[in-house]
Amino acid sequence: MFRLLLIVFVLILLSVVPFLVWGSQIEEDLTRFGAAGWMQSFGRRAWLVGIGLIASDIALPVPSSAVMGALGIIYGPWLGGAISALGSILAGVLGYAVCRVIGPVTAERLAGAEGFAQARALFERWGGWLVAGSRWLPILPETVSFLAGLTGMRFAHYLGALACGAIPLGFAFATLGHLGADNALPTLVVCAVAPLLLWLAMRRFLNRQAAN
Repeated sequence: MFRLLLIVFVLILLSVVPFLVWGSQIEEDLTRFGAAGWMQSFGRRAWLVGIGLIASDIALPVPSSAVMGALGIIYGPWLGGAISALGSILAGVLGYAVCRVIGPVTAERLAGAEGFAQARALFERWGGWLVAGSRWLPILPETVSFLAGLTGMRFAHYLGALACGAIPLGFAFATLGHLGADNALPTLVVCAVAPLLLWLAMRRFLNRQAAN
């Protein structure tokens, strides 16, 4: 169990260190309106730059919420929200894929058979809730994505939960940016509650499909 907790700590540390080193500078450079102006300098490829910035949040301290708000300024709440959600999904898939390549076998060697079995059981039961519910939080989404890949969480369940978390997140922050609102509390409430409700419905659908 200690080795399993140590792996989790290392994964969190890998996510935190870039924030400590470059976070303040990148956040200063990419404020909501600064990001919008910078992305617009790429013309028609601004949406692609936005997706790249959000996806790079898996390894770099990119303020993805500011980028999503900027996409809302540029493209409006609907298209900006769709682009933002796609970027967030891509970030989650990349994190999962990297650790899936490393593989459960490697994770079992590091954590030990018992620790790995506990982690796998945890994600088998609660993985979807963790993936969907953590998407709006800082740092935690990367750690959860890494652990989902290491424990071999079923990709269909992972992708479904990821979409449940990323879609409300993308549309909420793009709308916030489009409206130019400064009060983020309603946005955070949507990002915290909507993913769990969506995953509840998605989970039932996936379980029904697996039973057929």
